[in-house]
Formats: sequence, structure tokens, C-alpha cells
Amino acid sequence: MGRAVAPGAHPTTRRCHAKTRQATSGIMRIELARLDWDSDLSELENDWRDLEQNANGSFFQSWTWIGCRVRSRFCKPFVVRATEGGVVVGLALFNRRGPPRLRTLWLHETGDPREDSVFIEHNGPLVACGRDALLRPMLEAALEQGRVMLNGVGDAVRDAACSLGLCRVLASRPAPYASLVGADAATWLSRLGRSTRYQLRRSRRRYEAEGVVTLRRAGDVEEALAFFGGLATLHQQRWTARGLPGAFAEPAFVAFHQTLIARGLPRGEVELLRVSVENAAGERVIGYLYNFIWRATIYAYQGGFDYDRATPHEKPGLTCHHFAIEAAIATQSWRYDFLAGKAQYKENLADGAALLHWMETARAYGAFAVQMYARRWLRRLKSNLWTTAEPKIEQ
Repeated sequence: MGRAVAPGAHPTTRRCHAKTRQATSGIMRIELARLDWDSDLSELENDWRDLEQNANGSFFQSWTWIGCRVRSRFCKPFVVRATEGGVVVGLALFNRRGPPRLRTLWLHETGDPREDSVFIEHNGPLVACGRDALLRPMLEAALEQGRVMLNGVGDAVRDAACSLGLCRVLASRPAPYASLVGADAATWLSRLGRSTRYQLRRSRRRYEAEGVVTLRRAGDVEEALAFFGGLATLHQQRWTARGLPGAFAEPAFVAFHQTLIARGLPRGEVELLRVSVENAAGERVIGYLYNFIWRATIYAYQGGFDYDRATPHEKPGLTCHHFAIEAAIATQSWRYDFLAGKAQYKENLADGAALLHWMETARAYGAFAVQMYARRWLRRLKSNLWTTAEPKIEQ
């Protein structure tokens, strides 16, 4: 169960919006409050950690992720807290940016592109199991402050937001995954396409012809940070060779994940993996993987692979994921999630996908609503498409 909130708790928070209604099991209260990190941080962390135990959230909704560098990243934090009978059943953290008439609240993000380069996915308010009906009133409370940005959210959050006002989906991206339920390594491999199986086996044989291929999981934070540095080097080599900056070019990205590794590794929620081939001449690194572990799901967040020394039939990325999936099966994980974005290797290794949305929502009347209606009208004018009805959702 969630954590009980005594009457008058959180005395230092400034209540901006609150609604109370009678529920079958007690009084339901949904409140938006401005936070003071000096006095409210430990209370919020305790509430969040307790609610995690009774929620089906993702790693990106955990306090390990949400609370990472939160004091420095969220300059104007607001929390929506749902309680029933004094028990916390829903939480959502926002950061507010913009002038009074154009305020924007960002769900579990800062609104600063540098800080948000960490790229949240599987996002949404954290609610207790069976309490998806809370999504709508919790988002409604946030809308009292202005426009709300909801990035990396699923269909349930999208639908709740679009039932409240004007809603625009900026992008929708599939998040492919491999289901591992009831599978062993051979069974999982047999589910893949013939060409993919051939590539995986051929690449593995090529590496094994050179020596013994091993997967090592970082044993402590120091080793994990060393793996993270090796991953960053290989990742940047690959992207800068294409003329692109790469994820690790942003200092805020590096700082966030160094802190996240130190927070999550001791809790068993973060893992750094190194796949290498060893022989008498020494060790050759094939690649690194940086994963999150949450409720029997492995989130394959980032990788760095040695393509420069790979022969034409050696597939370092595929081989590293192959070994990582076998390790996930051995630990009885249910799902290996490749996260959002299109990539051929994801399509080859996955057998399912969730759809995630990046979107904005605002009240039907207001400054942001006028802007959204104007953009819609201009797009239709340009394409000469006129309709008599305004759709709620735009792709």
C-alpha cells in the first residue's frame, strides 16, 4: 500500500490547486503544490518509494530516475499528489518554465533541452495498481498552471490528456521489445527470422574462432563507471564519424548518468555489461551495454560497440545484445525492451512493440490554445484541407 499522509502534512508546500471528492473507500484528494526542496525533498522521496511498491510503473517512473539530480535540475518543481483516505495513490512531478501567461509544466522533465537530453520514455504519472482513472484528474490539476508537455507517454496517458482539452501529438514512436516469458536461449533464438538467426550464429562463431567470448557485469560502481567511460568512447567514435555530435557530447547527459549509475547499481536497478573475446594475446572488447532493470524488465538504454575492428561478418551490436538477452533469460526476466526509435537490429530481435507519444495539451481557451489552433489552421491552409470538425488529436 501507499504511504499514509497525516492531516496537515507537507506544511511547507504551497497549495496551488486542490480537489476533494468522496470515493467508495474514503475521501479522494488531488492536489497540485509548489515544492521547496530544502524541506520537501525527503518527504517526496519517501512517498514516491512507498508508492512504487504498489504501482506498475516503469524504471523511468521510479525515484531512482526521477530523483536523480532533481534538486539541481528542477528549478520550479510542482507535485500532483493524489490521496485516498490519507493514503498516497498517485504522484507526478513537474517543472514549470515560461512567463505567467505562457507557463508550461513538463512531466518528469525540466523543459531545458540540455537536461532533457537524457530522454525519458515509458513516462506518465505514477499511480497505484488499478488506479488508471486517476490519470485524468491528476493531469487536470496540472493544466491549472498552463500548458502541459507529456513526453514518452503511453496510450492511457495520451487518452486521458486528450479528454481534457486541446491536444497535439508531436511524435509517436514504437518501442520494440523481445518477450522472454517461458523461453530459454534456444527457444528465444528459434522465434527470430531465419536471416537474423544466421547473422547471430555466424557473428558468434567468428568471435569464438578468435578466443573465448565472455559477458562481464560490472561488480561495483567504480567498475561500472569505467565501463560507462568505455561505452562513451565507442559510442562517440561511431557518431562523430557520421558528422553527428553523439549523446555524450552534452555534459548534462554525462553528469546525469554518472549519478544514476551510483544511485541505481547498488539497488540492482542499473547494470553495465562488457562483452569481450579473450585469448593468449589478451582481451579485445566487442562492446558495452548500459541497461536498467525494473520488475523483470531489462531496458536496453545505451550501447557502445567496436565497429572499427569488426570484420564484415562480425556484428558487435547484435552479438552484445545476443549475450545480454541470454543473460536476461538466465535471470528469469520477462522482457528485453529496446526502447523507442527505429533501428534494424530492434526490428530483427523484437517480437512486439509499445507505442509511445511526445505531446502537448492545453485548456481549450488560453494563449497556448490560440497558438495551437493557429498552427493547425495554417497547416490546413497550406495543404488546402478544410474540414468542419476539429479533431482532438493530431499526428
